[in-house]
Amino acid sequence: MKLITRFLWMTALASLLASACQPTLTRSASPPSPFPAALQPLPTSSPVVVSQEVTPTPPLALESTPIPLPLVPNFSHIVVIIFENKEFGSVIGNGKMAYFNLLASTYTLLTGHYATTHPSLPNYISLIGGDTFGITSNCEDCFINAPSLPDLIEQSGRTWKTYQDDMPDPCFLGSTLRYAQKHNPFIYFDPIRLNVERCAHSVVPLTQLDGDIALNDLPNFIFITPDICYSSHDCDLELADGWLKEQMDKLYPVLESSGEPFLVILTWDEGQGNHSCCGLPEQAGGRVATVFISPQVKPNFQDPTPYSHYSILKTISEAWGLPYLGHAADVDTPLIAAPWK
Repeated sequence: MKLITRFLWMTALASLLASACQPTLTRSASPPSPFPAALQPLPTSSPVVVSQEVTPTPPLALESTPIPLPLVPNFSHIVVIIFENKEFGSVIGNGKMAYFNLLASTYTLLTGHYATTHPSLPNYISLIGGDTFGITSNCEDCFINAPSLPDLIEQSGRTWKTYQDDMPDPCFLGSTLRYAQKHNPFIYFDPIRLNVERCAHSVVPLTQLDGDIALNDLPNFIFITPDICYSSHDCDLELADGWLKEQMDKLYPVLESSGEPFLVILTWDEGQGNHSCCGLPEQAGGRVATVFISPQVKPNFQDPTPYSHYSILKTISEAWGLPYLGHAADVDTPLIAAPWK
């Protein structure tokens, strides 16, 4: 009996001593975790570090560099309509060209535009070739083996046509009573004339314009030459003005309805004087009235910058990112940049 009592006493004492050797754990009440169960912090054996609130550093303010506007808008369509042999002062302010003057006062008038030379043909050649190629007459067999604006237009994936008033047939060679070959520069370039299919497709009578409008198939570049009467070469200015209104009444609504940028250029092949400017020979083709018609030009604007026919070629090339041909590349040939909004 004593042995049992001694055993029970020793067992109790051992248990008491073991409990005394363990640290006392006190579990205090803690607030519920602010994290949803799926976002509970993972357990870690590292000491708990209480982080201080950190204010995020704002990103460095970058100076915004404005994107420069192009020097010339990228037009969907460019139309050139060219008349004959009138000096600036014979046209601007002349009541016989009331419609032309209305357009000149509504849109942009270039008051310092000069033709390349005399007579007609080398002026036309310079507008699409960048040079007169030594031509000094209205010859009909002085053909040119050189690139021209249509070559560059096609290479850029765009299309072109010249619509020649009273031309008997597409790619017609020669002249008639009303159609003058000397006013059709495209037929003089070998790469166009000698390519029968290309020439027949793009060097066409003005009568094809109505069909292309009806089919909504206007080319990107359009060059329109009136016949020998409506160009004012042989007939009165009133007839030229009426003819111009008829063409604009057809073209403008179609161009405007597209909602895309477009430009119509009205100009004259040469004046009646020998005035010159900007890199042209001292005796050049005279001062001519040139009007830029477009939603992209400044309204009621007159640009006095001295320009030449080479400036028109340079400006078309700039609009479409084409290489400059001939004298269009000259530093003395100004780009027509002032009229754009």
